[in-house]
Amino acid sequence: MPTIDKIIRTKRKSIALVIKPDGRVIIRAPESATKREINALVKKHTDWIIKKQAEVLESQEKFAPHQFVEGEEFYFLGETYRLKFTRSRKYLIRIREESLQVSRSARWYMEEAIEDWYKREARYVFNERVSYYAEKYDFSYRKLKLSSAKRRWGSCSSNGNINLTWRLVMMPLEIIDYVVVHELCHLREHNHSKAFWGQVEKILPNYKERRKWLKENGRQFLW
Repeated sequence: MPTIDKIIRTKRKSIALVIKPDGRVIIRAPESATKREINALVKKHTDWIIKKQAEVLESQEKFAPHQFVEGEEFYFLGETYRLKFTRSRKYLIRIREESLQVSRSARWYMEEAIEDWYKREARYVFNERVSYYAEKYDFSYRKLKLSSAKRRWGSCSSNGNINLTWRLVMMPLEIIDYVVVHELCHLREHNHSKAFWGQVEKILPNYKERRKWLKENGRQFLW
């Protein structure tokens, strides 16, 4: 039987199993639940727990954080580019062929330099995509702002500002467009009602496929 790492007792009515991102098994149980009842539930769901823990381990290996070493892969607009160090004094960072070329002069602040480059590119791409959809479908927004959010790809404020995390620029353009349209539609529908998704579908008939891709692959862009 899998090991129970922690039991959290509250005034809830039923016992719940939670597998944390690090693979730990957390039990949320009513204050009256006995140890025997908890163990019985864990034993009953042993196969499910083992499966989920294996998925978590695989996910951790797939979405390992960047080491910023030569040859490492970086994403830009859905394409992969291998990090390559150069001795150039004409540029700090640029994309050439299949490489993300970074001058060795930036080696002492590699992560910051690459992040700044992503942000510059993101401003250009996002401005172009938001303007395109806003003009084509008659959306009126106040400002487009760049964020460093890791938990939200985008948001729409009550005063009409669109916020997009710079990390989106690593993803395919069709995924960027999905997030852009999603937030623009919130200017008209401030919830996730049927009417809201109807607005999204009118612009992007295959939005469900794009949303699924983002849910399944988004984590790998969170460094």
